[in-house]
Amino acid sequence: MLKRVFMAPDPGRVRLRFAARAVLGIAAAVALCGLAGHSLPGAVTGGLAALLALFTVTDATVREQAVTTALLPAVGLPVLAAAAVLHDQPVARDLTFLAVVGLGVYARRWGPRGHSLGVFAFMTYFVAQFLHTTPGQLPEICAAVLLSVLTAAVTRFGLWCYERRLPPAVAPAPPEGRGLARITTRQAVQATAGAGFALLVGQLVSGERWYWAVGATWWAFVNTTSRGETLVRGFRRVLGTVLGVALALGVALPAHGAALPTAVIVAVSVFGIFYTAALSYTWMMLWVTVLAAMLYGLLGVLTPGLLALRLAETGVGALGAALAVVFVLPVTTHSVTDHWIRRALRCVHACTAEAAARLAGSEGADPEPRIAELEQLLARVRLSVAPLVHPLHPVLGRKRRARRVLALLDDCARELRGLAAVAADPEASHDARLAAACRRVETAVEALTEGRDITSGDHRAAPEPALAHLHGLERALAELAAPLRAPSGSPLVGA
Repeated sequence: MLKRVFMAPDPGRVRLRFAARAVLGIAAAVALCGLAGHSLPGAVTGGLAALLALFTVTDATVREQAVTTALLPAVGLPVLAAAAVLHDQPVARDLTFLAVVGLGVYARRWGPRGHSLGVFAFMTYFVAQFLHTTPGQLPEICAAVLLSVLTAAVTRFGLWCYERRLPPAVAPAPPEGRGLARITTRQAVQATAGAGFALLVGQLVSGERWYWAVGATWWAFVNTTSRGETLVRGFRRVLGTVLGVALALGVALPAHGAALPTAVIVAVSVFGIFYTAALSYTWMMLWVTVLAAMLYGLLGVLTPGLLALRLAETGVGALGAALAVVFVLPVTTHSVTDHWIRRALRCVHACTAEAAARLAGSEGADPEPRIAELEQLLARVRLSVAPLVHPLHPVLGRKRRARRVLALLDDCARELRGLAAVAADPEASHDARLAAACRRVETAVEALTEGRDITSGDHRAAPEPALAHLHGLERALAELAAPLRAPSGSPLVGA
């Protein structure tokens, strides 16, 4: 796992810039809150608001990201006000929290913007429980949120907007449907049910820190779609929390809330959260746990017992999510896996067509945005297939097929990147063999998505680089036919 995190390729140093910009933006937000005279709870709220503004906004273009960032306070401040007003009314407070959970998940039907606003709303309510926010604190807390979101926006879109140099990509969307067939609707019901369980049991475990359990349930549903994905994410959250508690015992407790060591460890934790988020949810949760421990140290309440309580509440929340996805409107892994693999295969064909058009002399053709989209889709395939390749998965045959599918899709992506590099060369030429190979790729993709057999083509080594990449792509597609068919004859690995 260490090798996967620290040795993983980082094309364009995107993850490094993502993490470094987060440290800069959050540090600036906290510093400005301090200069504005805000109290410690105000500065903590501001820092978390900046973190969310930099972390959760994932729209496809910079313009859309800016609009979503501007909308965050419009969603978060009313939720914050509700949490503060209901602070001393437990029943109304808890029912409102469950409503925020359900609506926050349901908002994902509107794509990345709905997802970001839903997360911000939930976390605003969560932070109010974390800090025991009261109505008297609202003016200061709201001002801290506005100042921090503005600071994050200036950092992201002014001081360090590296996204403008990245090819735009279409953000993947979950499979659609109507009514309870729509996955976001089913997940909203699941998340509300799971959060209800976590809230009740969490309060039995601790009447003061019960919201941790609700938070663990909520985050088990973030960026997941199927039953298997949510179960794996819950397991990884618990594992990351265990590792984070062990690390916090060694670094957070000795710091005793001292300003300098706390600032350094918080900065390292923020960097770790942003740098590892795309690679390992377990590692991200490790850093989240350390960050939470440092904040409790600043507030003067950190003890080994508190860390043990966090672990227990996390387990309750993960259990709540697991029970919900298994027994409440379950979404099977195979339906989601089928959807994402089909989309990835169609994107393979679209990338090939763009590269072929570029080689034919069309200046308007550009395979790079399609390749960026394919990378997103392959990340989504890996997430949906994760339950099948998990070490605890009991069916070895499905595990082998799933791993083979992932390897061959990665081969497709590698050949397409090579093909795009050749197409970008102005000296590259186009001939009839390239057109014929592109047609065979289209035929292979159609056969795979429709469950038909693929006719084997001529995959001999070719001297021309473009033709060699196309032959490699054909070969990978032909080899995908076997693992994509389960013994029952169903078309894809998850079936």
